[in-house]
Amino acid sequence: MELLLDTHVLLWWLADDGRLPANARSAIADPDHRALVSAASIWEISIKRAIGRLRSPTNLLAVLDECGFEVMPITAAHAELAGALPRHHDDPFVRMLVAQATIEGLTIVTFDERMTAYRVSRLGP
Repeated sequence: MELLLDTHVLLWWLADDGRLPANARSAIADPDHRALVSAASIWEISIKRAIGRLRSPTNLLAVLDECGFEVMPITAAHAELAGALPRHHDDPFVRMLVAQATIEGLTIVTFDERMTAYRVSRLGP
């Protein structure tokens, strides 16, 4: 299975936060699964860290590499689809994750219930 981690899931993983349910933790840790982090999530974390809205590692790329996560770049096709998606969710970072998962055939690991409106494979509640 190829997993695309939503930003909050990534942050919970990095913090070993108890809000990350066991099924998601197991799926991410499974060596038979490929875990990806979108460049959009890195961008979102960097912005929020810079304005003081969250704390995260300042060496995030190195930490992701240590965790064995692959970084997924944003392509023009991802950007085009993200802009054209129905307005079920107005967060541009979420819309990018949905576009990437749709185009690349990935399962999004998320606990954002609003993503259920999109026809994308999802691991969550």
